[in-house]
Amino acid sequence: MNRRKLARGATRGVALLLAFTFAFRAMAIDTTVLPDAAKQARYEALTHELRCMQCMNNSIADSPVGLASDLRRDVAEQILAGKSDEEIRASMVKRYGTVILFTPPMNRSAAWVWLFPIFAALGGLVVGVRIVRQRSKLVEQDDSVVETGDGSR
Repeated sequence: MNRRKLARGATRGVALLLAFTFAFRAMAIDTTVLPDAAKQARYEALTHELRCMQCMNNSIADSPVGLASDLRRDVAEQILAGKSDEEIRASMVKRYGTVILFTPPMNRSAAWVWLFPIFAALGGLVVGVRIVRQRSKLVEQDDSVVETGDGSR
């Protein structure tokens, strides 16, 4: 009887966890609709390229937090006011810095963001080549006898 209660409680707990997970994601759905299809497309593109400053891994379009909602509203208001995409990005960068952009601009201060992956890949390639060369030398120097499962050498 205790096993049934325990299993029923665990099932309810998992169901409750799933319900809260999906309910939390549903809060992130953006219901903003602009009067023009072109403006709506601009709005969606901009909100997907601006980072939520609270979540840091989500765009403001995908984030359920209040700050992202405020930023989405700001973007919509600026689009309706007739500002260009560059002006909207510039106003967000002025307020929050380049960290708000998922794709930082290529300039001196952000060059490391663009160059580090290249140097890391080259460094990994160099390390991989050295390991393969060292192990191939070890195989050439190995004179031990290898026995097979059938008793032959």
